[in-house]
Amino acid sequence: MKKQIIMGFIVALLLSVVFPFGNAKAAQDPLNIEADAAILVDAKTGRILYEKNIDTVLGIASMTKMMTEYLLLEAVKEGKVKWDQEYAVSEIVYKNSQDTGLSNVPLRADGTYKVRELYDAMVIYSANGATIALTEVIAGSETKFVKMMNDKAKELGLKDYKFVNSTGLNNRDYHGEHPQGTGAEEENVMSARAVAQLAFHLINDFPDVLKTASTPAKVFREGTTDRIEMKNWNWMLPSLVYGYPGMDGLKTGTTDFAGYCFTGTATRDGKRFITVVQNAVDDSGEGGYKARFDETKKMLDYGFINYTKVELLPKHYQVKGQKILPVIKGKNDQVEIYTKSAINMVIHSGEEENYKPVLVLDKKKINKQGELTAPVKKGEKVGYLTIESKKGEKLDFLTAEGQQKVQVDVIATQDVERANWFVLMMRGIGNFFGDVWQGISTTVKGWF
Repeated sequence: MKKQIIMGFIVALLLSVVFPFGNAKAAQDPLNIEADAAILVDAKTGRILYEKNIDTVLGIASMTKMMTEYLLLEAVKEGKVKWDQEYAVSEIVYKNSQDTGLSNVPLRADGTYKVRELYDAMVIYSANGATIALTEVIAGSETKFVKMMNDKAKELGLKDYKFVNSTGLNNRDYHGEHPQGTGAEEENVMSARAVAQLAFHLINDFPDVLKTASTPAKVFREGTTDRIEMKNWNWMLPSLVYGYPGMDGLKTGTTDFAGYCFTGTATRDGKRFITVVQNAVDDSGEGGYKARFDETKKMLDYGFINYTKVELLPKHYQVKGQKILPVIKGKNDQVEIYTKSAINMVIHSGEEENYKPVLVLDKKKINKQGELTAPVKKGEKVGYLTIESKKGEKLDFLTAEGQQKVQVDVIATQDVERANWFVLMMRGIGNFFGDVWQGISTTVKGWF
């Protein structure tokens, strides 16, 4: 009996070491993120570092406005819209902007507003009337703009999404004036993966958005009777109540349907991460402003503490055993190759040795024997080099573009000129007699 007790104690001790958290939930989710879905990605490459239910389609509320921001910034870049362009308020925008139960800046029915101030109101204060106004500037109507949103999502490679308005409100909040072709009770939905992809494209294609998104407060219509102080809903900005070092974006969202959501981004020590939480709750299961920021903080802390940005391979790196390529019809019969630039990647600290380089040659440049054909120019691309896990683990990225950021061109280190006709002829003759001699030698050896 005593022996059984001792053995039971040993087994319990071993189990406590293997499963230190003591419950299945912790084993499945090491960060224990209290949200219906969550994701953490490297903002440079889009590499996924943590995920929870990231392909489940859920409400997104005002995180929707990231797509509205993207389309506006794209229109400005293309010269279709100007920052100082004036907008005259429509009836539907006026009505929406007067709804004090929603996040809004009041717009006058007879007023005119510049695109820049409407943009500031949307990004900083999540102003819904101002957002609808911008859709009219860009597309003429919110109905037409919603089609643009869905088309752009497809173009960006997003999956698992549906946009029914530009604001993220439930369509019932439009009081019957929601975009045509959408349901009266519909609301925008996306997966956490798709939200992260949208944020990834937004801050990489238009990084200036962070200058506005990081503004903690700004006065709308300073010096007028319409003056209103817009306080940023992202309370994780460093100077606000849940301030987090390096936080500079991106978009909150809250509705009864979506719960408390947040797409965050922060930078520190040369690293930038993007996070998404959907329907975040606290330990008691209650949603709230603090809950979405607490869960975001967990992921950002995990990223900044455990991941390091390193140079995995330097510029001009040569793969062992694959430093040269044979060349035919050239003055030289081979050429050295190396990487055009370095490969940098955010990896788990101390795991540099867990990755290996993989050389992929351009099949259009080499023949079946693996040879290049002269002439070869210095700097000519002959393939690319990428990184794989030695353990066979898949490196997950949000986008194909992100995957390409951890691969670099492999180029020729020097010129190889094409040999002239006489040299090629003499080589041909030499090869012919060499083959003849080889045949004779083989035959003679066979006699003995």
